[in-house]
Amino acid sequence: MVLPDGFSIPPLPVLLVLFVALAIVGGALYRRKPPVTRHLVVAFAPWMVVGSSLYVLYQIEGLPSAIAPLFSSPTVYGSTFIIAGAIWAVSADRPADEWSLRSTPGILAATGQLGIVLVAGTTLAIGGSEGGLMLFWPAVGLLITCILAALVWAGIRVGLPDIATTTGSAGALVVFGHTLDGVSTAVGIDALGFGEQTPLSRAIIEFAAALPTADLFGTVWLFVLVKVALATVVVAFLAETVRESPREGYLLLALIAAVGLGPGAHNLLLFTVLG
Repeated sequence: MVLPDGFSIPPLPVLLVLFVALAIVGGALYRRKPPVTRHLVVAFAPWMVVGSSLYVLYQIEGLPSAIAPLFSSPTVYGSTFIIAGAIWAVSADRPADEWSLRSTPGILAATGQLGIVLVAGTTLAIGGSEGGLMLFWPAVGLLITCILAALVWAGIRVGLPDIATTTGSAGALVVFGHTLDGVSTAVGIDALGFGEQTPLSRAIIEFAAALPTADLFGTVWLFVLVKVALATVVVAFLAETVRESPREGYLLLALIAAVGLGPGAHNLLLFTVLG
């Protein structure tokens, strides 16, 4: 099995606690069978950022040692879902296709945003106290991401209108998340001198670095292109699933968005406190 650097298995007691909590939350969601909509997918976006922030906080040793293993990689994904999933289960009887504090998406989004303020704020406070914050390049990366993702989604809306209409904001989130992952990786490697942890991504970057275009475009342009292209293909592929089985289709879009937005947000926050 090929795993990214930093992947670690926590102690057995931590795994047992995690599995029991996941089973409880998963069982509650299975019994309640809450509807899954595009609003719900987008509402989970702040929680994806919360998970990323918790992992950065773990990396800079800002968590108490008693709970720190819960937020290492990959357990941070499960720990974050336990919290967000519990909120989802508790609010599952509320409307799932509207934005208000009385709806499930509204509650999830609001609590996720509060989580970002608390966790990312703590991370920035610790980073600032230990050596200052580096804001320029993360801000540049975020700006480029917003522009590029908007252009790509506009292209999908013009060239593939049925797919854009079917997946809606959930599809747009997938495109944004994977664009952020690609662009933030480019910023980290070409501008700040960080390295890539995931073996497959590293192979793509090393291939691009050997091309004559490296001096002009850097070493990560091909990785960015691959990420954006794959996100577009996946959204197009899952559009039919969303039409035929919205619950499964939107759940898959949420999962795919998470594996782009999570690493991308992690990169920007880590660069800010360590760059």
